[in-house]
Amino acid sequence: MKETTLHVEGIPISIVRKRMKTVRLKVKSPGGEVCMSAPYHVTNAELERFAASRIDWIRVQRARIAASPAAHAQSASKEEIEAWRAVVKACVPPLVEQWAPILGVHPKKIDYRNMKSRWGSCQPETGRLCFNIRLALYPPECLEYVVVHELCHFLEANHGPGFHALMDRVMPDWRTRKKKLN
Repeated sequence: MKETTLHVEGIPISIVRKRMKTVRLKVKSPGGEVCMSAPYHVTNAELERFAASRIDWIRVQRARIAASPAAHAQSASKEEIEAWRAVVKACVPPLVEQWAPILGVHPKKIDYRNMKSRWGSCQPETGRLCFNIRLALYPPECLEYVVVHELCHFLEANHGPGFHALMDRVMPDWRTRKKKLN
């Protein structure tokens, strides 16, 4: 893979060339970096024209990302982070108490962390659940979704068809809630 950068209307775009058939353009969260993957045979001029033709889309995506809770979390103060922790710590135990009997599971320990790439985790063998304190930045139904999602992992280890069927059964609107997090 070969990496270069080009600028279109003042926006830096990192280009990674690799074995592929089409050009892909992506705006990454939380910083709004613009990345393009391209086949080796496509020239820089063609990539520049392609990016220029998508400049409005790039700007919309960057604005959406800049206004997102994830972007806010990047520059949060210690006081804000501790406030998030307090909110999530207050909200999660009642949700676990509500949903664990419905699913017939028995978590033993709940932890809270400030994580960049996960909303939660579950270790069925130890009974440990961990929740991202950044969930405090999202609507309450998102936190409830993550609690139910992690509790379902006590019964279904992976995200296969059995897991999705279980989520559909206990929380039919889980996909809508998940979209709000993404």
